[in-house]
This record gives sequence, C-alpha cells and structure tokens, in this order.
Amino acid sequence: MSTVSPISTRRAEFWAGVRATIPLLIGGAPFALIFGALALNSGLSLAGAAGFSAIVFAGSAQFIAAGLVASGVSVGFIILTTLIVNLRHALYGATLAPHTAHLPQRWLIPLAFWLTDETFVVVASRYAADDDSPHKHWYFFGSAIFMYVNWQAWTWLGVLVGQSIPNPGAWGLDFALVVTFIGMLVPFVKNRKILLAVLAAGAVAVLVNGLPNKMGLMVASLVGVAVGVGLDWLEGKGSDTKAHSRRGTKQKEEVA
Repeated sequence: MSTVSPISTRRAEFWAGVRATIPLLIGGAPFALIFGALALNSGLSLAGAAGFSAIVFAGSAQFIAAGLVASGVSVGFIILTTLIVNLRHALYGATLAPHTAHLPQRWLIPLAFWLTDETFVVVASRYAADDDSPHKHWYFFGSAIFMYVNWQAWTWLGVLVGQSIPNPGAWGLDFALVVTFIGMLVPFVKNRKILLAVLAAGAVAVLVNGLPNKMGLMVASLVGVAVGVGLDWLEGKGSDTKAHSRRGTKQKEEVA
C-alpha cells in the first residue's frame, strides 16, 4: 500500500534530487576536469571543448570522441562510435519509461538529454519508493540539472588549466569514476539473481574488452540483462510448479 511522500512538493522533490546526487560528484568532477584538459590537448579549441560538454554531455563518449578527433577520423565514424557507447541509455530509458510516460514532451525531451548514469541511479531508487508523490519528475530534474551544471563547471576549469597540463590522462584521476560506479552499483545488488547478473556482465566485459568502438560494454550489458531475465523466468516457473503441485495435493485430499 502506498503512502504519502514526506517530500511531496515540487521544491522539496527538486532539492531532494540535488542532495541525493551530491555524493556521486566525487567521480564526475575529476572526470570532467580531465576531459577539459584532454580536449585541448586533442586539438579542440576552447569553445569546441566547452561546447562538447554543453551539447553532448556524455562523459565516456566525450573522451572517446576527443581521442578520435585527435586521430583525424571522419565525423561520421565519431558519431557512430559515440552512439554505440551511449546505447546503454536505451536501457535506462526503458526502465524509467513506465514512470515518466504521463509527462508532456516539454519534460521528456530535456530529462532524456540530461539523463546520466549517476542521475539514473538516484532517480530509479526514487521511483521505486512506495509513495504516491505526483512530483517525482522534479526529483529527476533536480538531480539532472545539478549534474549538468557540475559537469560544465569542471569542464571549463579543465579547459582553462589544460594548456598547463601536458598529459592529463596520466594523473589517474579517472579512477575516481570507476570507484563511483562501483558505489552506484552495490546498493542495487539486493538478491542472488541480481548478483549473478552483475557477475555475468562483469565477466563478459573483461572477456570482450578488446572489441572495437567499446562494443564490449553493450555486449556485457545485454548479457547481464539476459541472465537476470532468465533467472527471473526460472524462478517464476518454479513458483508456478510448486503452486500447481499444492493444488494437486489439495484436490487429492478433498477427494479422499
């Protein structure tokens, strides 16, 4: 049974989304800083590097694209590669769609653009909460816009100091993002099925890491989803079998 949310106003939901996102900035901030510096070293102009973050707003895709720009590959290949890297957002969208389907386009379009890994984690948890707040999309908005502003600020800082950093990638600050992702994942591992799905995805990600255009990430994601769905189906089938067995036993007892 649903309850009334303690954060039921638009403003309260917005700031709750902001607060929930603050711990995840640990990984995003240095990642954006490195991108700003790396972008300049890859040959992008100051405006190009800043515009990249403002328009694309996808950390891993931006890093890959900056490297491709430095290599002099075609624009079409860069677009295709970043599209593949960001295919995971289709999974995020499919998860959130049942909760946001009622929203008008003026909400759906910007929320889709601002959706990041970090925002997905906190928003998915908020939508899973058992309450009847009609303003959860404001929570989504608070998290998303906070991540966007933070990313732009750190990118600009990286751009401004980038020329004084000869090899920004060597600093190792990108490891903070790995730690953040692990921290985001752990709270979702609530049962054996999820654990097995995570382990399967992780194992496949290591095995297919050498695939071009980061296709290994998508393959690993799909394997994890398949394992989770398969285990869920087996569990449901087992429950149906037990229920059928109990009904059969009860009917035999009634006949006797």
